[in-house]
Amino acid sequence: MAGGATRRRGIVAEINVTPLVDIMLVLLIIFMLTAHLIAKQAIQIDLPAASQSTAIPPTTLAITLTKDGTIYLGATPITADALRSAVTAAMTKDPKTQAVIAGDKDVSHGRVVWLLDTIKALGVTSFAIQIDPTALVAPPVRP
Repeated sequence: MAGGATRRRGIVAEINVTPLVDIMLVLLIIFMLTAHLIAKQAIQIDLPAASQSTAIPPTTLAITLTKDGTIYLGATPITADALRSAVTAAMTKDPKTQAVIAGDKDVSHGRVVWLLDTIKALGVTSFAIQIDPTALVAPPVRP
């Protein structure tokens, strides 16, 4: 055998990851270069400065459901119809009106769902349910 021994080559059972890494690095560079152009497609303007500017916070309605079924708007007891009127008036005044709902833990789930459905039907899309953050134990299950 002249020139050395010949070896038999079998099936290559390994994956060469070098081309894969090269392609990934090229894609990463392309994304890094084009991300700046994609993010800058907004209209660029210079806003004037003012020393007396204030941000207007959205209107927040505090709605409370008590154990005996009374509804409060702020600290005032209110009927369901008056609540609808008040929410409609607040939405007319400020379309970004928010609601914070505080319900007694003994209020039925259905009553809270009714209240949520009522205010959502009137256009309030941002709301929160107030909780007691110190209550670490789950309430007992009622039979």
